[in-house]
Amino acid sequence: MKIRANALAGIALAATAALSLAACGNGTASSAAPESAAADAATSTKVAGEITVYNAQHDTLTKEWVDAFTKQTGVKVTLRQGSDSELSNQIIQEGGASPADVFLTENSPAMAQVENAGLFADIDKATVDQVPAAYRPSTNKWTGIAARSTVLVYDKTKISDDKLPKSMLDLAKPEWKGRWAASPSGADFQAIVAALLEQKGEAATTEWLKGMKDNFKAYKGNSTAMKAVNAGEVDAALIYHYYYYGDQAKTGENSNKVTPYFFKNQDPGAFLSVSGGGVLKSSKNSAAAQAFIKFVTGKQGQEVLKNGTSYEYAIASNVDSNAKLVPIKDLQAPTVDPAKLNSAKVTDLMTKAGLL
Repeated sequence: MKIRANALAGIALAATAALSLAACGNGTASSAAPESAAADAATSTKVAGEITVYNAQHDTLTKEWVDAFTKQTGVKVTLRQGSDSELSNQIIQEGGASPADVFLTENSPAMAQVENAGLFADIDKATVDQVPAAYRPSTNKWTGIAARSTVLVYDKTKISDDKLPKSMLDLAKPEWKGRWAASPSGADFQAIVAALLEQKGEAATTEWLKGMKDNFKAYKGNSTAMKAVNAGEVDAALIYHYYYYGDQAKTGENSNKVTPYFFKNQDPGAFLSVSGGGVLKSSKNSAAAQAFIKFVTGKQGQEVLKNGTSYEYAIASNVDSNAKLVPIKDLQAPTVDPAKLNSAKVTDLMTKAGLL
């Protein structure tokens, strides 16, 4: 009887194996298939065709995103390069006839401008869920894709630690007359002012801009302002952090005599500017456009920030930023809703102050 039982067990096992083989032969998915491969295959079958991206982000960074996205999905991406305000104004002028499927910026005000014109579609919930609320607008009409911190780069041979300003607002005081630089015509600086306006209101912003006009020296571009500090022309400059870290990663020739100072303490000078990405309502390929934004804010897209040379902060999908940067949690940035940054009002106030 023992021999017979063993024989029956063997027959049962053989039959089970045969059924499993037959199932595989009929196309049933094998449990051994890699999950990532299945996910990539699913992505590539969901989207196709081409999209046009109006890109105000750094072209080298966006090209890394585009190349990886196209490799994964097969979607062809055409880039049109311009500045934040140039492209936002173009999209508004084009309206529903815009050929843009996606808009990427360096700063939030240009995104808010297009949003206020009613030209963005809602961002897919799966994408929204990848980005913490602090790094996207409350409306979810677009989303953050990266971030850059405001810093004061200063000449460490001229300013001791105990003489550094406690707040960005101190730069309007008489003791800073002729000692600091900025690039007021750029979208970066105007985003800083927009955040100040949102935090402190119009009266305080107007007063600070008046003091700035009396005290600062104007340069065209953050890099130029930092070079001026390094060359001893001024003691300090209000810029974004990545100009310093990017130069240090190269030769350091424009930053060897300066060091970045982070205001922290939720100060206006600790403002963390969110770079935005949105899908136009008029997109002819909204599925691919949404997939691109999801990719950029996903793990692979954010790792481009972590491992690349842009030195912008990663903000989504739990990806850490470049190890050379001050951790984003240590910046102690103020809470600012990117959807409320008013570029038109900032331009008006800065013009009245004689800064534009």
